[in-house]
Amino acid sequence: MSRVLPFTAAIREATDQEMARDSRVIVMGIGVDDPKAILGTTEGLLAKYGPLRIFDTPLSEDAMTGVAIGAALAGLRPIHVHIRMDFLMLTMNQLINVAAKTHYMYGKQEHVPLVVRAMIGKSWGQGAQHSQALHSFFMHVPGLKVVAPTTPHDAKGCLIQAIRDENPVLYLEHRMLHYQEGPVPESQYAILPGKARIVAKGSDVTLVGISYMQLECYRAHIYLQEVGISAEVIDPIWLSPLDIETIVVSVRKTQRLCVVDNAWLACGAAAEIITQVIERLQGDCRIQVRRLGFAAVPCPPSPDLEDAFYPNAREIAAAANDLVHGAKQDWLPQERVELKAFDFKGPF
Repeated sequence: MSRVLPFTAAIREATDQEMARDSRVIVMGIGVDDPKAILGTTEGLLAKYGPLRIFDTPLSEDAMTGVAIGAALAGLRPIHVHIRMDFLMLTMNQLINVAAKTHYMYGKQEHVPLVVRAMIGKSWGQGAQHSQALHSFFMHVPGLKVVAPTTPHDAKGCLIQAIRDENPVLYLEHRMLHYQEGPVPESQYAILPGKARIVAKGSDVTLVGISYMQLECYRAHIYLQEVGISAEVIDPIWLSPLDIETIVVSVRKTQRLCVVDNAWLACGAAAEIITQVIERLQGDCRIQVRRLGFAAVPCPPSPDLEDAFYPNAREIAAAANDLVHGAKQDWLPQERVELKAFDFKGPF
């Protein structure tokens, strides 16, 4: 029987195993040595590896990113933890103009093996400055890899791969995913960049869900079965490099694509995925497309407003149903308790 772990334990185990394997791996960030241990993802590491290899940092994201880049250039392999992705905006020059370009500017003689862990998404009222998912900013930049694992299995394997990468990797964690459980092997393994996963097979419509929205797409796939629609669900896992071919093969079959993102739609990951699919399939077949994501307003703090702001499985199912029928159907599935998203538990 497969061993089952929560998402947080999978991250902790990946970090622990890589720190044990490679003495160059260090962990730094606000609260990494706190008793709450970043939702438990760094629990026990301070006692095991000591304050030289896992340590708290000042509230100065720009400066501390410079420290992390310097440590990477000096031969270490830092994991820099950010409780909220929003404040990566303070690190943009460091990440984009230094970390991402070093291997290019120095003819691949120098590298920045840096992992940036960044939490995204809703919880219980984080509001406009603490809920944003800004991954598309970083997908735009050559030299940066971006990964958004959804399952505990991928959380471990992607983090191991990110730590071993010779260049910077942005590792996204949706807060709601931290409480998901799933099978995770005890051994060390890596989820290589650029390979998506087909989560559910289908023939009528392709649903691509980014990060937590993959779970909502899977729930939508179950709702759609009620009206006889077969949805294929794809988890991209790595957003950069992106496995567009797996998505293209699916859309060539279904001729309908709905991409659901944990972000605003303008200039986003969903737009990029849809554009690449159309570029490859134009002249081959006619396809219908749809994007779902944040409403075009700042992230709200209240649960009622959050319900209107974030897509959910029922809304995704309704949009997919419209795509299949080629017109608005005014159908919204009756909510099933077993498919309802769970409540956030905190603390971040």
